[in-house]
Amino acid sequence: MSINQLIVQNLKKNVKNYYLYVFALIFTAALYFAFVTLQYDPSMDESKGSIKGAAALQAASVLLVAIVSIFLIYANNIFIKRRSKEIGLFQLIGMTKSRIFRILTVENLILYFGSLIIGIFIGFSISKLIMMILFKITGVEAVATLRFSTEALVKTIVVFAVIYLFIMLMNYIFIKRQSILSLFRVLSSTEEKVKKVSIFEMLYGMIGILMILLGYYISSKLFGGDFTTMNELFLAMLFILASVIFGTYLFYKGSVRFIFYVIRKKKGGYLTINEVLSLSSIMFRMKSNALLLTIITTVSALAIGLLSLSYISHYSAERLAQNNVVADFSMTNKQDAENFKEALEGNEIKYIEKMIDVIQVNANLEKITEKNLEELNSDLKNMTIPVISDKAVNSIDLSAEETLFTGYNDLLQKFMPLNSSGQIQLKGKNEVIPQKYLGLRKDYIVSYYFTSGGLPVAIVDESIFERLKKDIDLEIQKKSTLYIGIDLQDESNLEEANDLFQNMTFTGKNDSLLEMSNKQKRNMGLIMFIVGFLGLTFLVTSGCILYFKQMDESEEEKPNYTILRKLGFTQGDLLRGIQAKQIFNFGIPLVIGLAHSYFAVKSGWFMFGTELWTPMIIVMLLYTALYSIFGILSVLYYKKVIKEAL
Repeated sequence: MSINQLIVQNLKKNVKNYYLYVFALIFTAALYFAFVTLQYDPSMDESKGSIKGAAALQAASVLLVAIVSIFLIYANNIFIKRRSKEIGLFQLIGMTKSRIFRILTVENLILYFGSLIIGIFIGFSISKLIMMILFKITGVEAVATLRFSTEALVKTIVVFAVIYLFIMLMNYIFIKRQSILSLFRVLSSTEEKVKKVSIFEMLYGMIGILMILLGYYISSKLFGGDFTTMNELFLAMLFILASVIFGTYLFYKGSVRFIFYVIRKKKGGYLTINEVLSLSSIMFRMKSNALLLTIITTVSALAIGLLSLSYISHYSAERLAQNNVVADFSMTNKQDAENFKEALEGNEIKYIEKMIDVIQVNANLEKITEKNLEELNSDLKNMTIPVISDKAVNSIDLSAEETLFTGYNDLLQKFMPLNSSGQIQLKGKNEVIPQKYLGLRKDYIVSYYFTSGGLPVAIVDESIFERLKKDIDLEIQKKSTLYIGIDLQDESNLEEANDLFQNMTFTGKNDSLLEMSNKQKRNMGLIMFIVGFLGLTFLVTSGCILYFKQMDESEEEKPNYTILRKLGFTQGDLLRGIQAKQIFNFGIPLVIGLAHSYFAVKSGWFMFGTELWTPMIIVMLLYTALYSIFGILSVLYYKKVIKEAL
């Protein structure tokens, strides 16, 4: 057989055995090319909107290269070890290591760059679809066109060529270092099998579980007022990160084996065939895979968490804009309002106008605050807050001794929670007025322009408002003390009115509810798109890595299946045990990753939006569904191995 025939035969065998690797290579190449194409497309200017948007795409492309590189190098490492016996046989028949390396290089060259070319073609084909998805998420009104980017082509070829050269270097080092004898032992030595669970494994297994639970507990207390300085918060975050990651590693290193050992011990060693194929197999392999599973779990949790937070922001964009702007259009200058009203009337758009006088007053809130962050509460006795009259709010009628707060920022409420009642003091320039605090309402009355860093608006009786207004401290006032809100009677005219608003020139502070909502969607939509893009890439690559590991295990356990089939166990009997095994192999990293992301999101979701459960559950269900595909593929591969066992 000639060298060329040998290469062709090996290629056929590799494509058959490693079709998922070829698929993953095509997928990552297509994804990378399509992603880089976005950076060079002229229609992307509107969605970037700023240098930050361009920088985000650049940074994401670097992370994408890192994910793809690690995956390809790791996958190649698995495959070169699987072919160790083949390499050893080549040496036995007289081939030199240099010739074997050249054969492998040509095989990889054809397989790798063949997949790359297909991937680039697919990436070009779907680039318009990806751009349309981005425009949809960000709400950008632009036309997506199918455009081939030579810059993206060059960048893709260069990146994947560098990865290929590095892979070949790894192969060269592997072949040079291995003797013929060691090549026949590589595969059998890749997995660590220790049947007896030691005392130390039990100990650090329990420590791992405790560290994870401790990290979860501290994360639940992170913004509850237990940490009163920024340094304490920072150290707590570092501790949570270290505790959860190291605890996860110890969990895989000892906890899983220990838990399964206890189950097996309770059964007195008498296990069914399903338990032998699932529990016992995982016990003997989980320890050696601890580092890999820790990395997969941690990055999965990171991807799910970031995607959930960005989706929370995108999902809450309209509500956040409503809290900030309050009316459809908010202004602070009477002449600006008159000009805009004339434009609305000229286009026969009906509206409702509301004007509220707002003054800034120093207040002593010391007696109504609970646990708080020291940096935010350094001046509780003299905190500047906006004040309005109860006449400005139809549903509220207060006495001269009463004050009601409304519109407190959720984030600030976490750092500086307010009691439901107590005594406060409102200070004019010369007069101090004691007031009975009645509690806090969620309603937002005036735009964010008048609120200082998310602080609430104080509603007081008209008589108290007039006293404070006469004794006003000019040094702490905003440029304007008038809030003007304009709401349309027919919301179907909102886009038309917004176009008029954007084309006008104003002298005072002005905001559009629709424009602010769209801006929030554009900013968070771009982040969500990038995180989703990277998360999908990691999902596919990590799923493939776990699948490749299962391929290795199935080939190694094939002689056991042959014996069991000869003993009379049917294919269905063995397959049920394999299904249970895959639920553990893929389910444990998935469940732990979901748990990590849940506690991470739960601890700080309020910084990103107003809704937690719907966005987070949607992201988790979607990630679980996609991740499960690789578990199903693993079961199908085992089914094939079991079928061939006899």
